[in-house]
Amino acid sequence: MNRAELADFLRRGRARLNPSDVGLAAGARRRTPGLRREEVAALAGMSVDYYTRLEQSRGPRPSRQMLTALARALRLTDDERDHLFHLAGEEPPRRDAPAAHVRPGLLLVLDRLHDTPALVMTDVGEVLAQNAMSRALSGDVLARPPHERNVVRRFFLDRAGRDLFPAEDRAEHARAHVANLRAVAAARPDDPEPAALVAELRASSEEFAALWDRHEVAVRRASVKRFQHPVVGLLELDCELLLTDDHHQHLLIHTARPGTESHERLHLLRVVGLQDLTPGAV
Repeated sequence: MNRAELADFLRRGRARLNPSDVGLAAGARRRTPGLRREEVAALAGMSVDYYTRLEQSRGPRPSRQMLTALARALRLTDDERDHLFHLAGEEPPRRDAPAAHVRPGLLLVLDRLHDTPALVMTDVGEVLAQNAMSRALSGDVLARPPHERNVVRRFFLDRAGRDLFPAEDRAEHARAHVANLRAVAAARPDDPEPAALVAELRASSEEFAALWDRHEVAVRRASVKRFQHPVVGLLELDCELLLTDDHHQHLLIHTARPGTESHERLHLLRVVGLQDLTPGAV
């Protein structure tokens, strides 16, 4: 691990970003350009002290998970992400594997959606990034342990993962999750990730196992979802889906039709802001 080079790379990456580049308000006038250390730490989900020690060449060796979070927080390109891994003494993720690294351009779109819940997740349901409105709607997924960030796993194995949806809609959500996962698993037969998720869910959820045995296939596409929010009430939202070139990452955008009660409630949700009020589903 090259601590000095890593520290310099982190400082320069932080200095080149403006708050607006990552969806933050500029706030009071800044003495120096770039983000503050506490802002990068918050974006990466680490303590300010830990990040400060990395920038001061005295931090411990970051884990691969932490390096991925830093690359996302600093909006690094694939090449810059690989360089970050090399400086930390880690082998970069394979380029031919479905990447957990979200491209800076996709994150820029996410950050610009100030009044619309939006998130980026993989085709097997791993949440990679959320904007503030998504956290207000469905909880801060990235604050959970890595094993709890998959929306399919949480829906079938954690009651809180389905409580955000009205009870009468849950059967259709279950069918959609399973049908999409079957399509992904078939399209990536040599990738252990979808197969491992299927095996885990078949062993742990009778509901999933029964649906899997029906062999229904349906790729995730645009749809209408209803969310039962504990503060603002029922929201009926249009879910639009944008795909990366390899279809491994999805940008989900939830909008309400103007003039509807859901539109008013979505506006209220923005006013309410981020509170730990939701059960944590997506």
